[in-house]
Amino acid sequence: MGKPSGFLEFERQPSLKRDVLERKKDYNEVETSYDTQQTREQAARCMDCGVPFCHNGCPLGNIIPEFNDAVWEENWEYAYQILSSTNNFPEFTGRICPAPCEASCVLGINKPPVAIEYIEKSIIEKAYENGWVKPNIPSKRTGKKVAVVGSGPAGLAAASQLNKAGHWVTVFERADEVGGLLRYGIPDFKLDKSVVKRRVAVMQEEGILFKTNANVGENIKAGDLVRDFDAIVLAGGSTIPRMIDIKGKELKGIYPAMEFLSQQNKRVANIDRITDHKGEAYANGELLATGKNVMVIGGGDTGSDCVGTSNRQGAKSITQVEVMPEPSIDDKKQPYYKFRAETTPWPNWPLTKRTSTSHEEGCERLFSINVKEYIGDADGNLKGILISEAAMFNGTRVEMNEREIPCELALIAAGFTNPQQDLLQQLEIEVDERKNVKALEYQTNKSKIFAAGDVRRGQSLVVWAISEGRECARKVDEYLMGESLLEAKSVSMISPAYIGI
Repeated sequence: MGKPSGFLEFERQPSLKRDVLERKKDYNEVETSYDTQQTREQAARCMDCGVPFCHNGCPLGNIIPEFNDAVWEENWEYAYQILSSTNNFPEFTGRICPAPCEASCVLGINKPPVAIEYIEKSIIEKAYENGWVKPNIPSKRTGKKVAVVGSGPAGLAAASQLNKAGHWVTVFERADEVGGLLRYGIPDFKLDKSVVKRRVAVMQEEGILFKTNANVGENIKAGDLVRDFDAIVLAGGSTIPRMIDIKGKELKGIYPAMEFLSQQNKRVANIDRITDHKGEAYANGELLATGKNVMVIGGGDTGSDCVGTSNRQGAKSITQVEVMPEPSIDDKKQPYYKFRAETTPWPNWPLTKRTSTSHEEGCERLFSINVKEYIGDADGNLKGILISEAAMFNGTRVEMNEREIPCELALIAAGFTNPQQDLLQQLEIEVDERKNVKALEYQTNKSKIFAAGDVRRGQSLVVWAISEGRECARKVDEYLMGESLLEAKSVSMISPAYIGI
């Protein structure tokens, strides 16, 4: 490595963040821009560890020690070339990935791990600033046409790779803007939408055609795609929200988290008329937390996004509840690199209580909570939620401390059950027991139709979606051409330890 003693000289310093009181007033990104010297010092902390487990921790198999070394040597363009060889969209993962690579960092056994995510973001922003991110236009075309259904991270990655192979790619997106979850799911304070538009513009220059307001199976006939394209990639994601089927579920004030988040993204974009993916007014009207007691049901990233958005909208109070027990290790009080749970030893993804930037902005967090009943007023509006705490005594689950919490807005952030089935049924695509697309090596029971991302593997991370899109593209290329020169990820890179995160 460029500085073998770097990990002894420099302390971990990830992205700096704007002051809480300042950032709660707007929807600008919480993290500040990168600092060149800070990034170099963080890259210098990468050890000459011999066997870099970070490779295995990253679903994309990013070549991390090599780009760290290039950053320390101030060879930023080479660092970008290394990073972009395995990751189509470092500007996305550098902002919103939970960084499983850092959990596998060898330095992280007994010291704070290398700030890989921060370095990755620094490299790609440096590349954009210096004009190194250029359209990758194929020197020749194969004449084959591929339709990609869905423009989330899996669909975008598949489209990028297939275009690189020389195929003509058309991406169909049912919403009015490209990006899927990146565009209408993740809040602007985590991922500014100019970052998405910037990448899409590059892809358009490469020759990729994007069609918005194109809902395949509704205003675009599924049969037309089968007839007109040589291959189809289904990348529509897992979009059916998991709701909580308890007494009072029909009350006004109980909504899926993603509907709440997508509406706010549209407000930030100054879209005059807030509509759903069909261009119609949301059935539940406009959802706002302003002046309300908000309960976020679900302890994951989506729940955290609801907390941050509710704070910015001026909620009266915010309570986030989680059915799982509170982890004994707190990432803000007991660093996971030093105090790992016995069940998640290095290099596995550690079980810790994670405090997001949204949590820092204010909310009450409750664990081991059963949501028992929604309570309404005489007009059918939600006014409170009955909860209880759960505990184990002598191997028996016991509920206690039953109480009602005031609540006028309940946001269900309990994940997604499966993809929408209408299009799959029209195409006669087989599904598994979870109603995800059944696809062996990304190919469905219909030979020319492939699937990638959440629609195939279930709800997961953006970094896994990009990986799925890349791998799927290679299989499509092999199907069309008999072989593929697209980059392949080694099987050894796909660690079972990270399948569920």
